[in-house]
Amino acid sequence: MRKRIAIGLMAAGILGCLPLETDKLSRVLGWPEGETPHAPGAFRVQEFARDLVNPRNLFVASNGDVFVAEASNSRTEPSANRITLLRDANGDGNPEVRVTFLSGLYQPYGMAIAGDIFYVANTDGLYAYPYKLGETSPSGPGVRMLALPAGDDDLHWTRNLLADEAHQKLYVTVGSASNIGENGMQAEYHRANILQVDLQTGAELVYASGLRNPVGMAWAPGNTRLWTVVSERDGLPDQPVSDYLTSIEEGGFYGWPYSYAGKHRDARVPEQKPELVAKALAPDLDLGAHTVSAGLTFYRGEQFPSRYRDGAFIGQRGSWDKEQLSGYKVMFVPFLNGMPSGPPENFLSGFVPDFNRNEVYGQPAAVSVAWDGSLLVADDAGNRVWRVSHK
Repeated sequence: MRKRIAIGLMAAGILGCLPLETDKLSRVLGWPEGETPHAPGAFRVQEFARDLVNPRNLFVASNGDVFVAEASNSRTEPSANRITLLRDANGDGNPEVRVTFLSGLYQPYGMAIAGDIFYVANTDGLYAYPYKLGETSPSGPGVRMLALPAGDDDLHWTRNLLADEAHQKLYVTVGSASNIGENGMQAEYHRANILQVDLQTGAELVYASGLRNPVGMAWAPGNTRLWTVVSERDGLPDQPVSDYLTSIEEGGFYGWPYSYAGKHRDARVPEQKPELVAKALAPDLDLGAHTVSAGLTFYRGEQFPSRYRDGAFIGQRGSWDKEQLSGYKVMFVPFLNGMPSGPPENFLSGFVPDFNRNEVYGQPAAVSVAWDGSLLVADDAGNRVWRVSHK
């Protein structure tokens, strides 16, 4: 797929196209028996679940049930296309219940519960299933509430979900279909956006735009600001563009594809829009270039030391567009009064055994806080969910 993207950029005469070398792609080794990721100090890392198939996203229900979306866009292996339910009622880190909650889906990612409805965002649509908390499967078939843009050559296929506190609105992320709009902006309708869906009427609107690939979403503790992590553009090796964490203003425009980091114009974009560049909002915090920052959660638990409370954990799945591997870890960002109060810190590492070789044990993606205050990390390539607890 990367070659198709690069060839398309060259055909369009766009400078700084994506490199064609395949040796930057990481080779997944899998986890050696007994090996786990590394967390600092008195934290303990243990395997919460294994033998999953590309666990990309996590959702923790109010009763503690953990839902795992297993899906991929691999062109060589079929996608699992299911949601697995894990239940660890006694909090020992070993789920006593593991069942297939839903199957036969189409690249599911986002999950949410509002009232007696379980919502799933497949790559091509938002679906609603009748469900009561604690059930191990929906009580009826799903109904498509909203069609979402999707395609066979989709650069960004994940569609995440987040409900508001009142369960009146649902927020849906839709990444761009291209790197910098090289296929024409008509192919980007309702893309590079966060959409808002009214759960009473089904009405939708673009809540924020110009976000190349927003995936993780969360509400910051202590206020009502929506936050997201965004993977930025490729193909600028001499001036790499940082992925970022940012709060979202309703109606805000964040630059893609015309600019990045606020008003820094990208001259490669075929159709320039200076009037949009002039209104582009700058993100709140840089997370490093090509990290594929995809997971986001705020820590509201009581188990971790106080410095972690209300801070953000960010899963960085890792990218290929760099001479040395970038990302492949979980970062922590301290927050104070609803805003970042310090630089990102390494929290969970060990996914790359040797940075001089393009080999990895796994790829951390989604992060979520379990009912007991431990942190759960979906390891997409390692086919596991890790649990981080404080001793």
